[in-house]
Amino acid sequence: MSSPYFKIVGKNPLHGTVIPQGNKNEALPILGAVCLVPGETIIENIPLISDVLMLMDVLRHLGMDVEDKGEGTFLFRNNGNLKSDLPWELCSKIRGAVTLAGPILAKTGRVFLPRPGGDKIGRRRMDTHLLALEALGAHIEIFPDGYEIKGDRLRGVDLLLDEASVTATENAVMAAVLAEGVTIIRHAASEPHVQRLCKFLVSAGAKISGIGSNILTIEGVSSLHSLKSSHRIGSDYLEIGSFISLAAVTGGEIFIGDVDLEDIRMIRMVYSRLGIEVRPQDGGVLVPSDQKLEIIPDYHGATPKIDDSPWPGFPADMTSVALVTATQCKGTVLIHEKMFESRLFFVDNIISMGAQIILCDPHRAIVIGPNRLYGQKVASPDIRAGMAMIIAALCAEGTSSIHNIVQIDRGFQDIDTRLRSLGAHIERIGGE
Repeated sequence: MSSPYFKIVGKNPLHGTVIPQGNKNEALPILGAVCLVPGETIIENIPLISDVLMLMDVLRHLGMDVEDKGEGTFLFRNNGNLKSDLPWELCSKIRGAVTLAGPILAKTGRVFLPRPGGDKIGRRRMDTHLLALEALGAHIEIFPDGYEIKGDRLRGVDLLLDEASVTATENAVMAAVLAEGVTIIRHAASEPHVQRLCKFLVSAGAKISGIGSNILTIEGVSSLHSLKSSHRIGSDYLEIGSFISLAAVTGGEIFIGDVDLEDIRMIRMVYSRLGIEVRPQDGGVLVPSDQKLEIIPDYHGATPKIDDSPWPGFPADMTSVALVTATQCKGTVLIHEKMFESRLFFVDNIISMGAQIILCDPHRAIVIGPNRLYGQKVASPDIRAGMAMIIAALCAEGTSSIHNIVQIDRGFQDIDTRLRSLGAHIERIGGE
C-alpha cells in the first residue's frame, strides 16, 4: 500500500466559511483528566485526528469504556479499575500519552509511561514532568523503554517548575488534585487549554485557584465526582491562525466561526505587523481580501522579529505558519523559534519552492519577501510544518505534492476536505 500524499494546485483564492476543529492540545489532557472522574463523562467537540483517536485507544486498553456518540461527542465510563501500564505500541507513536502519567499515578499509585513519540522537532524534555511528580512524592525508576513512577501517597508541595511546560503543568495539576494538603505550582503554563483543563477539574470537584496565572494553588481532595453536564472542547486557535494565513496569502476572503478573540489576541497582533487585517464579526472573524501584506518595521527602520514565548506570547506552534506567511509579505522579518532546535529545518522545502530565507542557526531564520513560489515535491516532518507547506503550496504557481501527510493528519481533521469546501485544489492521493 502506497503512502498517501497531497496533490495541490496553487494560485486559487480561498473563499467561504469554515468552523475550526476542537483544540487538540485541550482534548489530550482532558482525556487524561477523565481518568480521575468516576462514572460517566461526556466530552463534546473532540477533534477526530489520529493523535486523539490513538489516545482513546490507550484509554480502552487501560479499562475505560469509550462510546462514540457521533459528531465529535464521546461518552467515557470510568469504573475506577484502571490498569497502570500504558501500552508501548500506542504510546510510542504519540506525545499526548504523557498527559496520562499524572492522573493514572494519582488514581492507582503507579504508572509505567513508555517513552513518548510525536513530532520530530528536536529534543522534548521529560525532566519537568518527572521532577514535578517526584516533588509530590513519587519515586521514579528509568528504563530504556520508559519510566516506572510509583507514589501510593502523594503530598502537596510548593513546586517551582524549571520551565513553563504546558504538559508538565497539566500533569502536575492532575496529580495534585488528589494529593494530601496544598500544592502551589509556580512558573506554571497558562495557555487557554491549561485553563480549560483546570476548569474541567473544578467542575468535577477539584479545588484550584489562580487559573489563568502562572501560580496555581491546588487544595487536594480525596476524590472527584461526576460532572453535572458535558464538557465542550474549545476551538483550536492554532488552526484559526492557519486559516487566517491561508486567506491572506491566497488573496481570498474567509469567515472563521466559533472564535474566542482572547485566544487569538497575540496572533492578530503579530499578523497585523505582517500587514494582515482580521475583523471580529458575528462570533468569529472575517479575513477580508485585498490585504496589504507589508511587514511593518520596528522604530528607526529596524528589522522586526516574530518570536515565540509562553502564554500570552506568540505560540511556538504558529512559528512555521508565520514564516511561510512572511514569504508573501513585502519586507524583511526575523523568525526566532526558541523552543525546538529542529523545528525550522523544514525551511529547506520552502526555499526549494523559491522562498528567500536565510537560516541563521537552528532557531532563527530571516525571511525576505515577497517571493513567487513554485510547486515542488516536499515532505512534512511534523504537524505544524505540514500545515505551513499546505499554505505555501496553495499560494504557489503550479502543482505541489506533500508527502508524509500522516504527520498532518495527527493534528488536523479532514483538512483536505475542509479546504476543498473553500475552493482549494487539493487531493489526497494513494493510501487506500
